Amino acid sequence: MLLGLDLGTGSVKALLLAEDGSVCGESSAPYPVNATRSGWAESAPGDWWDAVVGAARSAVGGRGDEVAAIGLSGQMHGVVLSDGDGLPLRPAVLWADTRSGEELAAYRDLDERLRRGLANPPAVGMAGPSLLWLRRHEPEAYGAASWALQPKDWLRLRLTGEAAAEPSDASATLLYDLLSDDWACSVVETLGLRADLLAPLVPSGGAAGALARDAAEALGLRAGLPVAAGAADTAAAMLGVGLSRPGPVQLTVGTGAQIFSPKAEPVPDPRERTHLYRAAAPGLWYSMAAIQNSGLALEWARKVLGATWKEVYEEAFSVPPGAKGVTFLPYLSGERTPRFDPAARGAWTGLGLDHTRGHLLRAALEGVAFALREGLEALVEAGTPAPELRLAGGGSGGDRGEQWRQLLADVLGRPLRLLSGSVAPVASARGAALLAGLASGVFEKWEDMLSLAPDPGETVQPGAQKSAYEEAYGRYRELYPV
Repeated sequence: MLLGLDLGTGSVKALLLAEDGSVCGESSAPYPVNATRSGWAESAPGDWWDAVVGAARSAVGGRGDEVAAIGLSGQMHGVVLSDGDGLPLRPAVLWADTRSGEELAAYRDLDERLRRGLANPPAVGMAGPSLLWLRRHEPEAYGAASWALQPKDWLRLRLTGEAAAEPSDASATLLYDLLSDDWACSVVETLGLRADLLAPLVPSGGAAGALARDAAEALGLRAGLPVAAGAADTAAAMLGVGLSRPGPVQLTVGTGAQIFSPKAEPVPDPRERTHLYRAAAPGLWYSMAAIQNSGLALEWARKVLGATWKEVYEEAFSVPPGAKGVTFLPYLSGERTPRFDPAARGAWTGLGLDHTRGHLLRAALEGVAFALREGLEALVEAGTPAPELRLAGGGSGGDRGEQWRQLLADVLGRPLRLLSGSVAPVASARGAALLAGLASGVFEKWEDMLSLAPDPGETVQPGAQKSAYEEAYGRYRELYPV
């Protein structure tokens, strides 16, 4: 059996997968995201480790002797400064962190040739700008560090004692040359960053170390198990759902949201509104619209308004489309596609005495859907046709989310093909487990894994209310510029 660990923003998922692709066990464990100052988003890697131990032990049960390998996936863009043994020197800076706004100027000043190789617009929360901030504001930690790792790469160091990186996560750091498929050493040098902080690259499906004895004892597994290099969460999810050829477009809704499609060639967006990253499979890339505030904004609205998720659905959908003139901007932590504005902030507007909590909840759901529509439109304008979308992710609604999925189909104006309810929330962990199978020889080639991909289930078609959202979407589009 194969163990996949997906280190997400607010929780880790552990998935025990049989060689035929069937699920033998799964579990998750939460940890906090800390915002000690406005615009900051950090986590303690020690909290990650405690959660990994608990989730892995729960998913594996008493079958530790049957596990053949471990694979990893994780949240993208963040950076962990650690010493040579993996001890964190400070909390991890996460993708939702916006403190590095001033550091983006250094990227804008890069020679056009160097910018072209990065193939992505400068954005806060990515490892490169975050490292520039740490160098300027925390020089002692920066100078003492042996490694600057992405979150799942730090976890692998904790598991194996060996530092490594892999292309899918590295390509999302703004320190990687997509065109040469390697660390962008010239960019690192020009920015004045330490090249020795970047770990050696290993293919996503390659073995990047063996499970150390102390980690094995903590997890209840055998020491010496191969640990795959793994992949960034989106790249792992692509593998987990069989998205391996150019054409299909997938919407994954979680804390943030991603709309992405595989590409056979690395062609950047000339308007720099969308991203281009390496996939886990060799010779494959993907274009992506990244929406910063999705489940993040909905969970915030739910808590602020004191509603349970059951009440969110009941009250929001008792209100007609358009929320009687109330509009919600979900930019609680800035926004990426298509804005790339870390200073953008959220709002409810159009409020009157006749509005209820249901109107505010309805507007919040619609505001997130409108943000997704803007991201999709940017992706299409950059050259990615999207006649339909595949829908996955823990924020796609679950058992009670039929109305939310219908709202998404109506606002996006496209059919949504739903992935299996059992697969969608754990697609990244599933992809991580499959990479473990490749690294350990359980699968001899990529095609062996792809044959295990689940088929999409039912399709949600845009309905009669599709046109009812156009006026509200127009209001939404007008608000950000003013």
